[in-house]
Amino acid sequence: MKGSHLSLVMGGIVLSLSACSNSGTGSSHSVEVPQKNDAWYSQAESNIEKAKATKAIDKPAKNVILFIGDGLSVGTITAARIFEGQRRGMMGEEYNLSMESLPHAALVKTYNTDMQIPDSAGTASAMVTGVKTKAGTLNVNDNVQRGFCNTALGNEATSAWEMAAERGMSVGVVSTARLTHATPAVTYAHSADRNWEHDVPNIAKNQGCQDIASQFIQFDKGDGIQVALGGGRREFIPNDMIDPEGKKGKRKDGKNLIADWQSRYPEGEYVYNKAQFDQLGSDTSRVLGLFESSHMKYEEDRRDGEPSLAEMTAKAIEILSKNKEGYVLMVEAGRIDHAHHDGNAKRALADTIAFDDAIKVALENTNLEDTLIIATADHAHTLVMNGYSQRGNNILGLSKSKGKYSVDKQGKKYTTLTYGNGPGAVDGARTDLTQQQVTQLDYKQQSLIKLSSETHSGEDVAIFARGPQAYLFQGVIEQNYIYHVMNEALSLAK
Repeated sequence: MKGSHLSLVMGGIVLSLSACSNSGTGSSHSVEVPQKNDAWYSQAESNIEKAKATKAIDKPAKNVILFIGDGLSVGTITAARIFEGQRRGMMGEEYNLSMESLPHAALVKTYNTDMQIPDSAGTASAMVTGVKTKAGTLNVNDNVQRGFCNTALGNEATSAWEMAAERGMSVGVVSTARLTHATPAVTYAHSADRNWEHDVPNIAKNQGCQDIASQFIQFDKGDGIQVALGGGRREFIPNDMIDPEGKKGKRKDGKNLIADWQSRYPEGEYVYNKAQFDQLGSDTSRVLGLFESSHMKYEEDRRDGEPSLAEMTAKAIEILSKNKEGYVLMVEAGRIDHAHHDGNAKRALADTIAFDDAIKVALENTNLEDTLIIATADHAHTLVMNGYSQRGNNILGLSKSKGKYSVDKQGKKYTTLTYGNGPGAVDGARTDLTQQQVTQLDYKQQSLIKLSSETHSGEDVAIFARGPQAYLFQGVIEQNYIYHVMNEALSLAK
């Protein structure tokens, strides 16, 4: 008998133990494999060594930057990776985004307390307060009913940004959406309804609730908000006032909150275009930038009139870094979400790359040892990849396999990227598509269910992180856990 074998049954688990007398088969002897010289093999071996060399940074952080790609589903990340790789002349699939270089990663469950498929207000609130809440509400607990001011009073949830400001840290927010929009608003506001951006119903006014823009101006924690860059001028000026770009305001109370901000912070600088932004000097200590009446432009449409998300991120870090007590900064790519709602994958992917460029800027301008950088999404979208497209196939183009276009049961071609629902659905039979048609900037990908606006989806989103306490992102987490990692890094809450 060459060896002995013993099986043990423990709690339903079978453990098999073998003892072999032939020392030539011991585990200390490696096997020569013919594929070891293959580039894929050596690349993976190199990545193993890199992973083994990655150490958990288990110490306090000085700064935290939270990057939120609004609507940045895992599918969007994959498609954007291929999209950018192909723009760089590669096949695409092998390209890596900057966010994917962050050493710690997990999946995040995004549901709200009342919604299987969430909205941005409830998800962003969970990230900055540590508790989940209902859809449509900002920085309040689950006792609050959306749209009912009286339920919000006394049920506010304190955000990490408020705590940081109270502790003497600098705080900032950067977004390509309106600064009063759901995600950026959680850095300073509490509201029973995310839509109360420039006004609240009379009953809510009488009960003591304020609109979101007013809360931005009146943010009185610590030294206030040092950096706020984004869109949304209309929410800050009266409805009988025309802004410098010819757009009317929305406020019904007659208040010019931009003027109020300038009076409150005479040392601050207000800018509304790229030229003014570029003139901000190294001595700038506080800035409010409102670059559009509503949301900022999509990256593909931006040209030279507005700063990029990367440029705004760099400026925010430059200003906030002056505080020796540290800072917290939110950077949101808000228009990924809007492009998805419009069924327009090309703009969504381009804005994802702009988001990734901002992450790269942060990685290059911060210290691994003292700055926790987190990149994630608030929720996903219904974008999907279809068919058996061959390697290097244009990610925005028609699906092609083995040199031939893929076709459906009716013999009609289809794209690799489609949506589960949205404005791209057709009434009746699908039309046959051409490569030229589907790669246009304004093309809306076809969808299964006809809706005027594509919806969010409920699957998990990714989170990537580096820096102090980043190793705490492991496995599958609840979205409110993100706050608790930031708190672990900064020790904000008592």
